[in-house]
Amino acid sequence: MAKVTLLIAVLLIALGLIGFFGTGGAHPTALIPAWIGLALGLFGLLAISPNESRRKLFMHVNVTIGLIGFVGGAAEAVRGYLHARSAGFAPDLIALASKLTLTGLMLIYVLLCVRSFIAARRSGKV
Repeated sequence: MAKVTLLIAVLLIALGLIGFFGTGGAHPTALIPAWIGLALGLFGLLAISPNESRRKLFMHVNVTIGLIGFVGGAAEAVRGYLHARSAGFAPDLIALASKLTLTGLMLIYVLLCVRSFIAARRSGKV
């Protein structure tokens, strides 16, 4: 699962950089997915360990970051969309796409982690 974490981290960093430079570097909040990706990447690297308790600790930290990223991304996507619509504006499609992509990646990641945790428990590796 640590390798999947590193893949998701790279995707999030790319998403943040594309969002930031795609808006002309005017919105530093577009880098939020990149910061989440850096955190996942750091703890993903720490999870690559022969020590089982260390690996479990850092993967649980990562799934917590993923869950917070999912909830935060979903809440921000809905809030941004509703705010734009109530003000009579069209929502910023680049920002909305970035938030929804973050939310989708985090949902997939959390589901993969939960599936991995359940499989590890069933196999008796816990």
